[in-house]
Amino acid sequence: MRAVVQDVYGEADVLQLSDVDRPAPQPGEVLIRVVAAGVDPGVWHMMTGRPWAMRPVTGLRTPKIRVRGRDLAGVVEQAGAGVTAFRPGDEVFGTTSTGSFAEFATAPAGRIAAKPANLSFEQAAVVPVSGTTALQAIRDAAGVRAGQRVLVVGAGGGVGSFVVQLAVAAGAEVTGVCGAAKAERVRSLGAADVLDYRTEEVDARGPVFDVIVDIAGNRRLSLLRRALTPRGTLVLIGGEARGTTLLGGMSRPWIAAPLSSMFSGQRLVGMIAKENADDLRALGELIEAGTLRPAVERAFPLARAAEAVRQVGAGHAAGKLVVTI
Repeated sequence: MRAVVQDVYGEADVLQLSDVDRPAPQPGEVLIRVVAAGVDPGVWHMMTGRPWAMRPVTGLRTPKIRVRGRDLAGVVEQAGAGVTAFRPGDEVFGTTSTGSFAEFATAPAGRIAAKPANLSFEQAAVVPVSGTTALQAIRDAAGVRAGQRVLVVGAGGGVGSFVVQLAVAAGAEVTGVCGAAKAERVRSLGAADVLDYRTEEVDARGPVFDVIVDIAGNRRLSLLRRALTPRGTLVLIGGEARGTTLLGGMSRPWIAAPLSSMFSGQRLVGMIAKENADDLRALGELIEAGTLRPAVERAFPLARAAEAVRQVGAGHAAGKLVVTI
């Protein structure tokens, strides 16, 4: 089968379109004919091998998994031993264990769900990682309630677009932080207000937000806390722009947030999403009800997957990018 692979860590030029063996489903897995694959920042991290703290899992010197990509949407080709919930021909979406930038991929049955009927494969492919992250941030980490004021830093990106919609669905008044070019799209997702980070800092209005969800990761915690009410909640999702060589942006949620929470009535939560079928089904229900809609900016053919990853790594994507197989 055709797949986008890498044999060394590096920038997007290490990605190559190649012929590789088709994976076989293990017990508890399904083989999926991939129709579309989402491109999220995690793909860039896996490609570069940064931060270094992830290498014991991904491979110390070279990637353990050669094929890139995690999100996918496609059609079940074969069910492995013990799988009863899916059969050949089922349309599904979720995350793979073998890489989704390929004609075929395997996925644990516990990390896929039926594709929402009102989405194309391209739209469904961008939901799993970013949608699950946003759902767990709003529902679990922040516990957003009706009437709260929520600030979303990085509202114009892939995860941010889902966070805005889910906070609005919870009954919150949402302010999105993004550049002027993305402002109208963020408003179209339900944000009541948009703050242009080039002309106004997040703390300019004082401590008025009950919840801040920071996806961009390029502001000091002290600045974010100045925009938060005394008993408010700050949710940190990764962080691309600051941090140590060892931990990268994850130094903020793993180290800084727990320490900061010890000396304040504010609650600082660092989170890493846990991929699971239950949350995929919850997202599917919201999508089919019209409450949530994926924002796909652009589709790339498999041969140009490196270009898509390069664009995401540079932070230039407005909404989600997808690779079509």
